[in-house]
Amino acid sequence: MSPQQNSGTPKLMRNIFGIIMILIYCGMGVLFFIGYFNILFPTWTWVRWAGGVLFVGYGIWRAYRQFAGIDPGYGNDSDSDNKD
Repeated sequence: MSPQQNSGTPKLMRNIFGIIMILIYCGMGVLFFIGYFNILFPTWTWVRWAGGVLFVGYGIWRAYRQFAGIDPGYGNDSDSDNKD
């Protein structure tokens, strides 16, 4: 029997999910910066700034890993190995 060929769909879905998560993290950071969550922390300005920095920083780190090919999904994981 011949081995089943991988269609690449899981790799594509991981890439799409990774990009969506980058947008969510950076978007949350921007919402913290503009004061969208002031109702939760009205007097804790440092929480707003710390949260914004953490979310945007992590979003940028994820974007770097995603587009540099460090995260799985760009051909450096077991999905792309030829098991002939």
